[in-house]
Amino acid sequence: MTKLLTFLAITILVIACDNPSKKQSNLSALALAVDSVSGEPYLFTDSAGVTFLSWVEKGKEKSTLSFSRLNDGAWSKPTVISSGDNWFINWADYPMLASDGSGGMIAHFLERSEKGKYTYDVKLVTSKDGGTIWSTPKILNEDGKKAEHGFVSLIPYGNNFFVAWLDGRNAASQEVGGHSGGHHGQMTLRAAIIDKLGTKLSEWELDNRVCDCCQTTAAITANGPVVMYRDRSESEIRDIAIVRFVNGQWTEPKTIVQDNWTIAGCPVNGPRVDARGNNMAVARFTSPDKKGQVSVVFSQDGGATFGAPIRVDGGETIGRVDIILLDDKTAMVSWMEGDAIKAAKVHADGTKEPSITIASSSQSRSSGFPQMTKSVNSIVFAWTDDKLKKISTARLAL
Repeated sequence: MTKLLTFLAITILVIACDNPSKKQSNLSALALAVDSVSGEPYLFTDSAGVTFLSWVEKGKEKSTLSFSRLNDGAWSKPTVISSGDNWFINWADYPMLASDGSGGMIAHFLERSEKGKYTYDVKLVTSKDGGTIWSTPKILNEDGKKAEHGFVSLIPYGNNFFVAWLDGRNAASQEVGGHSGGHHGQMTLRAAIIDKLGTKLSEWELDNRVCDCCQTTAAITANGPVVMYRDRSESEIRDIAIVRFVNGQWTEPKTIVQDNWTIAGCPVNGPRVDARGNNMAVARFTSPDKKGQVSVVFSQDGGATFGAPIRVDGGETIGRVDIILLDDKTAMVSWMEGDAIKAAKVHADGTKEPSITIASSSQSRSSGFPQMTKSVNSIVFAWTDDKLKKISTARLAL
């Protein structure tokens, strides 16, 4: 009888530990006052500790980019940033917003440059008063080519903003049958410094051949900006690479982990990076053996070198990663495991903690890329509820 009771107690304990509701007891929903069809969420927390959520509302006549602040555990009334009837809306190439913590803000969206399926420009808007009034949109890519421009990264940089993006100007320069060649040329990686009025101060080409439609990601280290992205070799190896701005010069592209993933097409799965001083953590998706995997790599020298990858997925991942540093040697990483949005703490010493399920989503494109940011003593998550066609958000207490 004693053995039976002991067995039953252990069984109940195992079930309780395996119950997602038990694992997520410190996870709470955050209501967002949006009734229309919405998607493409993005989260950003500025240096003042204010957390912002931006998203796109999709109407019959136009699309609208809006944002909200997290105040005392609730989202503020949505504020419109910009709207238009000729935007390019894409599940993986979503608008972003950044705040410098002192009232300066910048956001971007994609606007079609002609009727072609993949001909669009990056438009930037800025605000000097914390997002009450936004400027007239300015074009980021000034090449004048009818081509793809997107997959933007936006972050504050000193008194300005740093922006990186994928630029198809060289692809468009090759014409086939009187029409732009699309991907027949090479997609490039570019970066620029933008002031608070949206004026471009500097611009560089960082890599002249990159993967066509994986997200870029950027961070500001103690040494300067870094940009990470999926590179593309002549032999179609598409591993994650980094370029660093050190002593006023950009380094040559360098692969952070030699996966040697050879794929003749874009996996639409870019990396995400976060930095504190010269401590960095990178989340990355790869599939060199045709089995997807998500791992985290750390750097303690601003991206000059990286440690060994720490795998976090459970074997059924589709990628769609995000990452934030909780301290110099601990990161929270999120990814999708089939239909589930997962998250876990990972440590630079190679250890990881058990993953938790944040929400059930969908593998479809319309579910988009889940987002994550640190807000005071919690982690805020945002994703698109594919069934409701609306943004959902939640907060995980640390």
